[in-house]
Amino acid sequence: MVTAEISLYPVGTDSPSLSFYIARAIESIKDSKIKYQTTPMGTILESDDIQKIFDATKSMTETIHRLGVKRVEVILKIDSRTDKKQTADDKMKSLDRHLKGA
Repeated sequence: MVTAEISLYPVGTDSPSLSFYIARAIESIKDSKIKYQTTPMGTILESDDIQKIFDATKSMTETIHRLGVKRVEVILKIDSRTDKKQTADDKMKSLDRHLKGA
């Protein structure tokens, strides 16, 4: 199972607000076979295939470029696990259990 976090930063836009570009990037992966969840600082991607994560990253980046942005900074963090299938929800449940015990 692969869990990733992607943050996209369009550089050189007319406005300091980037939500328009991020929304279009997320729309570009809606029909893909990966699960995603937006957060205030990035988007969580989940798939059983790391290539799908890379494909989503490419699609999101190219979408922003097609909107006229000449430069996009991409930060991609990947957690690839082969010993068991663990979703982002599973990770949060594990963290919650430890927080309740603290």
